[in-house]
Amino acid sequence: MNTPESQIPYESWAARALRGVAVDALEFAAREGLPGEHHFYISFRTDHPGTKIPDHLKSRYPHEMTIVLQHRFWDLMVDRAAERFSVGLSFSGVPSVLSVPFGALTAFQDPHANFGLRFEPDETDAAGLPEVEPEPAPPPPAASETPQVVSLDAFRRKRE
Repeated sequence: MNTPESQIPYESWAARALRGVAVDALEFAAREGLPGEHHFYISFRTDHPGTKIPDHLKSRYPHEMTIVLQHRFWDLMVDRAAERFSVGLSFSGVPSVLSVPFGALTAFQDPHANFGLRFEPDETDAAGLPEVEPEPAPPPPAASETPQVVSLDAFRRKRE
């Protein structure tokens, strides 16, 4: 059976609503921290317009990268008006601040909650981007593996 093409953008609305779940989770983490064993794997297009990452990361991840928010991150801020989030992380001991438009998100996971979402980059923001197959998100590291993101709990502000 052929489904007629809709003139109402349901798919776009659904994608925006699902992306909003990831944004809500980021806002929660920015406000409350991450409780218990919760942690986020966030994949995004590094070549998406408005994505701001240090040059050494851009050269290493020219199309897509995955970050882990778990124990050591700082200054997580969500700006709904600007439709982006920013966060400080350390890569091989080098502190870095990343600023990512919501439209660049390709995946969001909280392995502790067995919850995950996949997104297509927002095409309205990605005009002019070449068609590139997204790199798959890496699996969570095994307990015996050394994670690539260094924990920086000592630098986080303690909440009273």
